[in-house]
Amino acid sequence: MGSEQERELYFVFMNYDPEYDRLRSKRTKRGGHGNELDLYLSRKHDELLATTLEPGSYNKTLSLVIVDGFAVQITDDQVLYLIVRVIRMINACVIVCRGEISSGSVDLEVWNNM
Repeated sequence: MGSEQERELYFVFMNYDPEYDRLRSKRTKRGGHGNELDLYLSRKHDELLATTLEPGSYNKTLSLVIVDGFAVQITDDQVLYLIVRVIRMINACVIVCRGEISSGSVDLEVWNNM
Protein backbone atom coordinates (compact mmCIF):
# COMPACT_ATOMS: atom_id res chain seq x y z
CA MET A 1 0.00 0.00 0.00
CA GLY A 2 1.72 3.20 -1.16
CA SER A 3 5.23 1.79 -0.68
CA GLU A 4 6.46 3.37 -3.93
CA GLN A 5 5.43 6.88 -2.85
CA GLU A 6 7.75 9.16 -0.95
CA ARG A 7 7.13 9.34 2.78
CA GLU A 8 6.43 12.68 4.41
CA LEU A 9 6.27 13.71 8.05
CA TYR A 10 2.79 13.87 9.54
CA PHE A 11 1.66 14.78 13.04
CA VAL A 12 -1.40 12.88 14.29
CA PHE A 13 -3.38 14.26 17.23
CA MET A 14 -5.87 11.97 18.93
CA ASN A 15 -9.17 12.89 20.53
CA TYR A 16 -10.08 12.68 24.22
CA ASP A 17 -8.69 9.68 26.10
CA PRO A 18 -9.62 9.45 29.81
CA GLU A 19 -6.53 7.34 30.61
CA TYR A 20 -4.29 10.01 29.06
CA ASP A 21 -6.00 12.68 31.19
CA ARG A 22 -5.64 10.58 34.35
CA LEU A 23 -1.94 9.90 33.78
CA ARG A 24 -1.26 13.52 32.81
CA SER A 25 -2.96 14.75 35.97
CA LYS A 26 -0.99 12.25 38.06
CA ARG A 27 2.25 13.39 36.40
CA THR A 28 1.44 17.06 37.08
CA LYS A 29 0.74 16.36 40.75
CA ARG A 30 4.12 14.61 41.07
CA GLY A 31 5.97 17.55 39.53
CA GLY A 32 6.45 16.07 36.08
CA HIS A 33 8.55 13.10 37.19
CA GLY A 34 8.06 9.52 36.09
CA ASN A 35 7.52 8.02 32.72
CA GLU A 36 4.20 6.17 33.07
CA LEU A 37 2.47 8.65 30.74
CA ASP A 38 5.33 8.49 28.24
CA LEU A 39 5.18 4.69 28.13
CA TYR A 40 1.39 4.63 27.87
CA LEU A 41 1.34 7.01 24.90
CA SER A 42 4.25 5.38 23.11
CA ARG A 43 2.61 1.95 23.38
CA LYS A 44 -0.80 3.31 22.38
CA HIS A 45 0.60 5.02 19.29
CA ASP A 46 2.77 2.00 18.36
CA GLU A 47 -0.21 -0.36 18.63
CA LEU A 48 -2.41 1.93 16.54
CA LEU A 49 0.16 2.11 13.76
CA ALA A 50 0.93 -1.63 13.93
CA THR A 51 -2.74 -2.57 13.57
CA THR A 52 -3.38 0.00 10.85
CA LEU A 53 -0.35 0.04 8.52
CA GLU A 54 1.91 -2.62 7.06
CA PRO A 55 5.12 -3.31 9.03
CA GLY A 56 8.07 -1.42 7.59
CA SER A 57 5.85 0.96 5.60
CA TYR A 58 6.09 3.77 8.17
CA ASN A 59 8.51 5.29 10.66
CA LYS A 60 7.13 6.72 13.90
CA THR A 61 9.59 9.41 14.91
CA LEU A 62 8.14 10.44 18.28
CA SER A 63 5.20 10.41 20.65
CA LEU A 64 4.12 13.73 22.10
CA VAL A 65 3.28 13.94 25.79
CA ILE A 66 1.91 17.48 26.10
CA VAL A 67 -0.90 16.36 23.76
CA ASP A 68 -2.00 12.86 22.79
CA GLY A 69 -0.23 12.74 19.46
CA PHE A 70 2.69 11.41 17.49
CA ALA A 71 4.82 12.09 14.43
CA VAL A 72 5.12 9.50 11.69
CA GLN A 73 6.69 9.34 8.25
CA ILE A 74 4.10 7.89 5.85
CA THR A 75 2.82 8.31 2.29
CA ASP A 76 -0.21 10.37 1.26
CA ASP A 77 -2.21 7.18 0.66
CA GLN A 78 -1.40 5.94 4.15
CA VAL A 79 -2.67 9.19 5.69
CA LEU A 80 -6.17 8.65 4.36
CA TYR A 81 -6.13 4.98 5.34
CA LEU A 82 -4.92 5.86 8.85
CA ILE A 83 -7.68 8.45 9.36
CA VAL A 84 -10.42 6.05 8.21
CA ARG A 85 -9.09 3.20 10.36
CA VAL A 86 -8.81 5.38 13.48
CA ILE A 87 -12.39 6.58 13.07
CA ARG A 88 -13.67 3.02 12.57
CA MET A 89 -11.49 1.28 15.17
CA ILE A 90 -11.79 3.61 18.11
CA ASN A 91 -14.56 5.94 16.98
CA ALA A 92 -12.29 8.89 17.64
CA CYS A 93 -11.79 12.21 16.01
CA VAL A 94 -8.29 12.68 14.74
CA ILE A 95 -6.43 15.66 13.39
CA VAL A 96 -3.62 14.99 10.93
CA CYS A 97 -1.10 17.65 9.96
CA ARG A 98 1.56 17.47 7.30
CA GLY A 99 4.71 18.75 8.94
CA GLU A 100 7.72 20.41 7.47
CA ILE A 101 10.59 21.10 9.82
CA SER A 102 12.99 23.83 8.80
CA SER A 103 15.04 26.37 10.71
CA GLY A 104 13.77 25.08 14.04
CA SER A 105 10.09 25.64 13.23
CA VAL A 106 7.31 23.34 12.07
CA ASP A 107 4.90 24.31 9.28
CA LEU A 108 1.63 22.39 9.41
CA GLU A 109 -1.09 21.72 6.86
CA VAL A 110 -4.12 20.43 8.77
CA TRP A 111 -6.82 17.86 7.96
CA ASN A 112 -9.39 16.78 10.50
CA ASN A 113 -12.49 14.64 10.49
CA MET A 114 -14.66 16.71 12.82
